[in-house]
Amino acid sequence: MRRSEPIICTPSILYRLYKRKYNDAMILSTHTHESGAANGWLIATIGLTVLSLGAIAAAAWGILNYTEQKTNVDGKVNVAVIDAQKKQADSDEAKFFKRDKEPNRQFVGPDDYGRLTFDYPKTWSAYVNKDASQGGIYEAYLNPVSVPPVSTTQQYALRVTIEAKSYEAVIASYESLVKKGDLRSSAASVDGNNGTRLDGSFSKDIRGSAVIYKIRDKTVTLRSDADTFKTDFNALIATIKFNQ
Repeated sequence: MRRSEPIICTPSILYRLYKRKYNDAMILSTHTHESGAANGWLIATIGLTVLSLGAIAAAAWGILNYTEQKTNVDGKVNVAVIDAQKKQADSDEAKFFKRDKEPNRQFVGPDDYGRLTFDYPKTWSAYVNKDASQGGIYEAYLNPVSVPPVSTTQQYALRVTIEAKSYEAVIASYESLVKKGDLRSSAASVDGNNGTRLDGSFSKDIRGSAVIYKIRDKTVTLRSDADTFKTDFNALIATIKFNQ
C-alpha cells in the first residue's frame, strides 16, 4: 500500500485561499448592507407616502369644513342683511305713509248742532250725506281716497252722526250688544266733556270703535267701522271739540 503524501500548502496557495475567504466575506457584507439600505428606503418611502396622504386628507377636510362654515356664515349674513333691509323699507314706508297724511284737515260740523270739529288725515275724503239744513239727522262719512256709496253694511274709516236723541237713549240702544259681550263699554272724555266709548262688533259686518257725547239737546256719535283704522281713530277723537 502506498502511503498518502502529505499536503504541502505553499505560501501562494495560502494567499489565494485567504484572499478568496476575504472576498467572500466582503461580498456578503456588501449584500447585507445593500439589503438593509434598500429596506430602510422602502420603509421611509412608505412612511412619507402615508404622511403625505394624511396631510392631503387633512387639508381637504379643512378646506371642505371651511367652505361649509363660510357658506353657513355667508347665508346667515345674507339673511340678516335682507331682514334688515326689509325692516328699514317697512319703517320708511310707515314714516312716508304717516307723513303723507299730514298736515291734517279739519272737519267742521254745522253751527246749529254745536259746531263739532276734529282733525283727520288729509288723504281722506269727506262726504256729507245729510246736512241737517232742514233739521233732522246730520250724517257725514270719511274714508281714505274716496267715500263709497252710503250703506249700513259698508265699512268706513269714520261715520259722524248728530241726532236729536238724548244721550241716554243712544247709549241704551247698544245695551243688548254690551250685555252679550259683542261690545265693550268704557268711559271717554275730551275737551272737558264726558262720554262713552264702545269697542267690538256692532254687527256681523262692522267691527270697530265708537265714542258718544252729548251736545246740547242732541247726541253725536263718531264710529270707525274696522280695526284697521283704530290708530287714526284714536288720534282723531283726541282732537274733538264742540260747543255746548
